[in-house]
Amino acid sequence: MTVKERIAAFRAILKQEKVKAFVVPSTDPHMSEHVAPYWEVRQWISGFTGSAGTAVITETEAGLWTDSRYFLQAAEQLQGTGIDLYKEKIEGTPTIAGFLKSKLTEGDAVGIDGHVFSAVAVRTLQEELSSCGIQLKTIADPFDSIWVDRPPIPKDPIFIHDLRFAGKTISEKLSAIRKQNEQLNNKKKHCITRRVETAILVSALDEIAWTLNLRGNDVHCNPLFISYLFISESQAHLFIMPEKISEAVKGYLEEAGVHLHGYEEIIPFLQLQSDKTILLNPSQINYATYNAISSNCDIKEISSPIAMLKAIKNEIEISNLRHAMVKDGVAMVKFLKWLEQDAEIYHETELSVDRQLHAFQAAQEDYIGKSFDTIVGYGAHAAIVHYEATPATDAPLAPKGFLLLDAGAQYLDGTTDITRTISLGPLTQEEKEDYTLILKGHIDLAMAVFPERTRGAQLDILARQHIWKRHMNYLHGTGHGVGAFLNVHEGPQSIRMEENPVTLQAGMVVTNEPGIYKAGSHGIRTENILLVVPAGEGMFGNYLKFETVTLCPIDKRPIIKGMLTSDEIEWLNQYHQRVYDLLALQLDYDERYWLANATTPL
Repeated sequence: MTVKERIAAFRAILKQEKVKAFVVPSTDPHMSEHVAPYWEVRQWISGFTGSAGTAVITETEAGLWTDSRYFLQAAEQLQGTGIDLYKEKIEGTPTIAGFLKSKLTEGDAVGIDGHVFSAVAVRTLQEELSSCGIQLKTIADPFDSIWVDRPPIPKDPIFIHDLRFAGKTISEKLSAIRKQNEQLNNKKKHCITRRVETAILVSALDEIAWTLNLRGNDVHCNPLFISYLFISESQAHLFIMPEKISEAVKGYLEEAGVHLHGYEEIIPFLQLQSDKTILLNPSQINYATYNAISSNCDIKEISSPIAMLKAIKNEIEISNLRHAMVKDGVAMVKFLKWLEQDAEIYHETELSVDRQLHAFQAAQEDYIGKSFDTIVGYGAHAAIVHYEATPATDAPLAPKGFLLLDAGAQYLDGTTDITRTISLGPLTQEEKEDYTLILKGHIDLAMAVFPERTRGAQLDILARQHIWKRHMNYLHGTGHGVGAFLNVHEGPQSIRMEENPVTLQAGMVVTNEPGIYKAGSHGIRTENILLVVPAGEGMFGNYLKFETVTLCPIDKRPIIKGMLTSDEIEWLNQYHQRVYDLLALQLDYDERYWLANATTPL
């Protein structure tokens, strides 16, 4: 079926269900950023393959809302589908609620699937639409009847993430979570004649995997498994498909006191609870599951304490991350040498470059897979922020211009994410200036020293200041957290223009990835992973700084040295010396020689 045929078939369902419009998010029942193929409904109905976006289908119109990372990609993929592109955060773009209110009238109904909408999203949409007399109607998975070749819900077995990688046992993590739960729940609100038990309902898949020291294969590039976790003061309950549990994992969980239930048993389990205060994050719990909680329980909405516990890496996780960065750096050096010296540029394409890098990464110890689909964009393709080459778009390389490479790997000891913009030959003055401006912002953020309780939004200007002076900007964040053999995008910390109340703390990791994207011309991004570390005591308290843990040369050929300050040059030279010192012994003679040249002082 074509996209138009799918939308036509779905409109027949809308008519049958007596709704005038339907909203299709990109999520699964766990509000995941990346979802298993079974839940790729928005992609199936629209043809847009980006990870973020929401489709809205009415009786006569259809629209797709997405962010700046996907503007160019969405414009290309939506051509001929009858779906209009709505660019989020751009002046003049209506919100989804605003769009619906302009198209529908009082008494009309808008359909949603309550299993793939968070409780807070439904609440917000209801409030916005009810002011115009428009109602929400929940319809459980209306696509199943027309998506005839729909992939099954994944049932791959899960596996234990060894303590030498995890650093803390299940018992230690459950104890820390319970301690946080007790602090979050103000028990003075409850009747003093009886004690009300506190529990937490966990739906975020990375939080469940981290808590239980388990990993899976249900989500592309993310070692997660579909499940729910319920932690009370004395028990823990895991809801998961029984086919996914081996005898070894079953014994491991039983020894830790974790009770096993079928995945679908979460609803009746919640309906039977009583006399509990259940903590949950309404942005992570789907609407259907939220509504299943017994009225005999008190729901307390919180930000998940697990997110912060997970974000602050323990000493073993940090040691493992550094080890993973050495392996990833070795793979990158082998790749960059190949690209510069061994590749026949005229015979290489974006896809062949991707395959070659993957081969170097896969040869490293404890490699599991990619942490996201590699972005290899040559020339104008690099201006598409989350470009993914296909056989139809696969561009041949030429000995000129820029190649942007954004790649990451999943190793048992860590998750990596790196971007390098590589000169393949002669560059324009504009390209060199843009490259140097982005490098300045990258270095200035990497050199930051800041007091405790500093938020990422307070540091974001360091990466943007130089391009802002030339009236340029990028609309994605400057930095995101990274998991420990988990999601490559991890919160709650971030560095971005938008306010985030979470402060940066020692032990957190965050990326540093400013960029410039000029449609039809070129794209530039330089990305490393930073570790937040103590910087010592100072006026009014303690200070923090960043340690750059990514180990890979930054291409010096496009740099206009006169645009860099002496401090920026010193940082780059010291970084390159450290890259050489930590990688050289892992390389053969020819590779060391190449690395020595790539890391000479500027």
